[in-house]
Amino acid sequence: MSAPRTVHILLFPDVEVLDFAGPYEVFHAANEVAGKQRFEIRTVAEGGDGLRARGGLRIRPELSFEDSGDVDIAVVPGGSGTRAAAERPAVVDWIRRQKGGAELVLSVCTGALLLGRAGLLDGKPATTHHTALDRLRTEVPSATVEGDRRFVEVGSLITAAGVSAGIDAAFRVVERTLGESLARETARYMEYERRDGRGQLLGR
Repeated sequence: MSAPRTVHILLFPDVEVLDFAGPYEVFHAANEVAGKQRFEIRTVAEGGDGLRARGGLRIRPELSFEDSGDVDIAVVPGGSGTRAAAERPAVVDWIRRQKGGAELVLSVCTGALLLGRAGLLDGKPATTHHTALDRLRTEVPSATVEGDRRFVEVGSLITAAGVSAGIDAAFRVVERTLGESLARETARYMEYERRDGRGQLLGR
């Protein structure tokens, strides 16, 4: 049996809850449906200390950056805390490390701005939350910002629009890594109607 793919989900103060919890649930549910661990999911943050997400939810990351080794899939959520996170060299460096090593890097919502700060979006198409599209254009002028997309994928990078779009992008990760059948069965298990990158309904 092949080893499970490692999934590390970045956390930081004032992270948007559904941005990280949505993909977490998709990967966890895929494990349940598969009947075995296909994704080894961990949360990671600078220092690994407890923090508060947007809305005051208290969470404790499992790993610090120092403990986060090789990653197959990196998830970079957004939220109001991205502005402060973008000024943290350790956060940006952790994201930059994924550029060459990770099989896939997924950003959700304004997590795309963190990818941009780390240089991962230079010259690439991308999207983000509709309220941050102009900011992404300003901060990463070489990127092609596609505001009409639910998620955009190019090579090993997937950028999702706001909040719930990260769930659809996570299903796309399941589809790309483990096949359409598992993605479809996982959506049925979650009672979720998937949408593709252009927002077209895929159903369960």
